[in-house]
Amino acid sequence: MTVKLEKLGVVGGGAWGTAMAQVIASDGSDVLLWAREPEVVAAVNDSHTNPIFLPILPLSERIRATGALADLASCDALVVVVPAQFVRSVLAELPPSDRPLVLCAKGIEAGTRQLMSEVAAEAAPASPIAVLSGPTFAHEVAVGRPTAITLACADERVGLALAERLRRPGFRPYLSQDVIGAEIGGAVKNVLAIACGVVEGAGLGQNARAALISRGFAEMTRFGMARGAQSETLAGLSGLGDLVLTCSSTSSRNFSLGKGLGEGLPATELLRDRRTVAEGAATAPVLAEAARVCGVDMPIVDAVCALLAGQATVDDVVTALLARPLKREGK
Repeated sequence: MTVKLEKLGVVGGGAWGTAMAQVIASDGSDVLLWAREPEVVAAVNDSHTNPIFLPILPLSERIRATGALADLASCDALVVVVPAQFVRSVLAELPPSDRPLVLCAKGIEAGTRQLMSEVAAEAAPASPIAVLSGPTFAHEVAVGRPTAITLACADERVGLALAERLRRPGFRPYLSQDVIGAEIGGAVKNVLAIACGVVEGAGLGQNARAALISRGFAEMTRFGMARGAQSETLAGLSGLGDLVLTCSSTSSRNFSLGKGLGEGLPATELLRDRRTVAEGAATAPVLAEAARVCGVDMPIVDAVCALLAGQATVDDVVTALLARPLKREGK
C-alpha cells in the first residue's frame, strides 16, 4: 500500500514554516501555507515574500497562503510549524483527517508536560505522527544551503514516504523510529542554547561555553534516557547536532535571549517582541518540572529557570554551578 503525499500543506507562517514551504516548492510542487497573520497571507500571495518573518528572500510562486485552516482539508500531509504551546489548539481546529502530520515544534507542553507527539496523539488521533528535528536555521534552509535533519516516525512505511517526499538536493532527512528521542533533543537544546547565550553575554569565555555544551548534553542524555529515548538519537542530528548549532550563533533566538540575559537585561524586556519565539523560555520551567518528576538532575536547566524568573543573577548561578559537589564524568 502506497502513502499518498501529492499535495503538502504547511501550518505556520513564521520563519521556519516559510522555509519549509520553500523547500517543498523547490521541486515545482504546489504547497499551501497557513498563516495566522493576514499581512503574511497577503504578502505571500501578492509579492511572494514574507517581510515579517523571513524578509528579503523571494519565495516560490508555487506557494499559496491562506488564513483559513479549513483550506488545508485538501492536503495529503501537513508540516506543522506553530510554536509548541499552540500545537494542541491549532490541531484541534484542523478538519478531521487521517493524513500524516510532520511536527516541527521543539518544546514540551505546559501543564501536561507532554511532548508534541503526545499532544498530537490526543488532538488528532487518526493521524500518523512524524517529527522533523535537527540543526536548521530557517534562513539557510530557505536558500538551499546543505542541511541534514532527523525524520522520526514510528510507522516506518509512512516515515520512508515522507522522507522521499521532502528530500531535496540540499535537504537530506535521516530516518529514525525514535520519535521520543528526536523530540527531547529539540526541546532540551533550546534551553541549553539560552545558557550558552548567557555565557556569551556575560563574557565568560570559550572554555565555559565548551564545558556548558558538554555538561548540557549530559543533562539531555539523562533526561532522554529516563523518558525512553535511544542514546544514538540523542547523539545524532536532532540532539547533539542541533545543540552545537544553536549554542554557537546569534541566529538562534534562544541563544540571543540568553546573550541578553548575560548582558543584564530582564527577560520580560527580551521576550517582548512577539514576532520571534524563543521556545526555550516556555520550555525551561516545564522541562525542570518534568525532570523532577523523573528524578533526573538538570542543574543547568534549573539555572536558566532562575535567570528567566529573575530569581538569580548570572554571578549567582555561575557560583552555584561551580560549587556543586565533584562527581565522575558521565554522571
